[in-house]
Amino acid sequence: MTKNERLEALKNLLENTKEPMSGSALAKELHVSRQVIVQDIALLKASDVPVLSTNRGYILPDQGVKEIIKVSHSSKQMEEELNIIVDCGAWVENVFVEHPTYGHIEVELMIRSRRDVKAFLQKIRKEKAQPLNKLTQGIHYHTIHAPSLDALEEVKACLDKHHILC
Repeated sequence: MTKNERLEALKNLLENTKEPMSGSALAKELHVSRQVIVQDIALLKASDVPVLSTNRGYILPDQGVKEIIKVSHSSKQMEEELNIIVDCGAWVENVFVEHPTYGHIEVELMIRSRRDVKAFLQKIRKEKAQPLNKLTQGIHYHTIHAPSLDALEEVKACLDKHHILC
């Protein structure tokens, strides 16, 4: 088996399991050492395969559904907006704006929990940074990932209820 065949086989194994697989179990399945698996996982991650490393092994996150949403709010509502999203079981991949002069400006966020929200806001305060939405009078976009269409619709309904969704 070539390296590329092994990487494809490893990706397929991870795509077809709901539970994390240990490096040893993957190594046994693919007839290689655990160290080869560790290296292959690094190669998959480098090629944008979203492998999660957990204390029980490797797994691919449930891809669910994703959608770009347009939102607008004040700086005071930023925490509320992000908490609504994660409380509905979704996560925020990025934030971007379409600026009339600078064009598309995008930043990866990867906010998945209230802990991530808190850390993000602390970093903004510590660095005295301005959120991107300051460039566009509050209007900005997020790519939202949710485990299901129902969860995504709940996110949008809650944001709409709080007058954040455009």
